Amino acid sequence: MTNAFSAMLSSHDVILADGATGTNLFKMGLQSGDAPELWNTEEQDKIRALYKGSVDAGSDLFLTNTFGGTAARLKLHDAQGRVRELNRAGAELGREIADKANRKVIVAGSVGPTGEIMQPVGNLSHAAAVEMFHEQAEGLKEGGVDVLWLETISAPEEYRAAAEAFALADMPWCGTMSFDTAGRTMMGVTSADMVQLVESLPNPPLAFGANCGTGASDILRTVLGFAAQGTKRPIISKGNAGIPKYVDGHIHYDGTPELMAVYATMARDAGAKIIGGCCGTMPEHLVKMRAALDSTPRGERPTLDQIVEALGAFTSASDGTGDDGGERRARGGRRRRA
Repeated sequence: MTNAFSAMLSSHDVILADGATGTNLFKMGLQSGDAPELWNTEEQDKIRALYKGSVDAGSDLFLTNTFGGTAARLKLHDAQGRVRELNRAGAELGREIADKANRKVIVAGSVGPTGEIMQPVGNLSHAAAVEMFHEQAEGLKEGGVDVLWLETISAPEEYRAAAEAFALADMPWCGTMSFDTAGRTMMGVTSADMVQLVESLPNPPLAFGANCGTGASDILRTVLGFAAQGTKRPIISKGNAGIPKYVDGHIHYDGTPELMAVYATMARDAGAKIIGGCCGTMPEHLVKMRAALDSTPRGERPTLDQIVEALGAFTSASDGTGDDGGERRARGGRRRRA
C-alpha cells in the first residue's frame, strides 16, 4: 500500500508544511513551563484550533502537538506513564481535522529530542533511547498519523536511535536536525555530515532537512549545503520567522509574513521540497507563503549574496557545509519548537 505522504511527494511540486506550535499555543493561554502535550486531553478544542489554523492557511501537512511526547520529557511533568495516551490523543485530533479538509492533508507525528545526552558523552543509552522513541511512535501510530516526523535533533546518535525505533513501529518517517549560528548542530554536525548520516541508515527517512536554528537566511544556507551533496532525497526547510528578540519580557520573532513569503520561494529554489515555518510562524505567515509558492515561478538556485539581500545577514561567517572549522556555540539544551 502506498503511504499517503509518499503519494503526496510524488504528486506535489512543493509541499507547504505548518508553522509554530508553541507560539500559537502561548497565544491561546499556555504558560511557560507547561507541557503542551497535556492539552491533547485537557484542552482539545484549542489543539483542534491549532491544527485547523494551519489547514485553513493552506498547509498540505501539519505536525501533531507531541514534540515533547517521550517519557523523558513527560517525566518533567510527572506524566511519563501517559506516553501512549497523550501521543495517541494528539494524533487522533490531527486525524479528525485533516479528514474534514476539502483536500488531502498529511498528519505528521512530531517527535522531538529526549532532552538527555546520549552515551558516551551523557548517560542515555542507545537501547533506552530506542525504547522511548518506540513507545512514542506506537502512540502516534495508534492515533492515525500518516508519517512520523523527527525534529530539532542535534546528535547523530539520537537520530539513529529514532530511526531504529520507527523501523520497529513499521512507520514511514522524516527527520530534521537543528543547525546553529555556525551552520552546525549543537553537537557539531554539518549539513554534509547529515546527508552522509541519512544515507547510512538501514531505513532512511522519506525526506530530511533542517528546522528551527536561527533565522531564515541561515537555514537557506544549510539547505544549499544539503543540495551541494547531490542528494536526490527530498529536502525539508522549516525555518524560524526571523530572529528572536525580547520585547516587553516576551520572545518576539521579527519575521513578517512578507519576509516568510520570500523565504518560502527561495527555499524552494535552493532545493527544498517541503517548506514550512518553525518558531514564531503563525497562520498569517503561512497564508503569504502559500500564495507566494503558488504564484511565483521557479527561479535559479539563489546565491549567498542574494539570500542576504532578500532576507538579511547570516548570523556567522561559517556556512557549515563542510569541515570548515567554524565557531561552535555550546548550549545546555535546545529550545522547544515554539
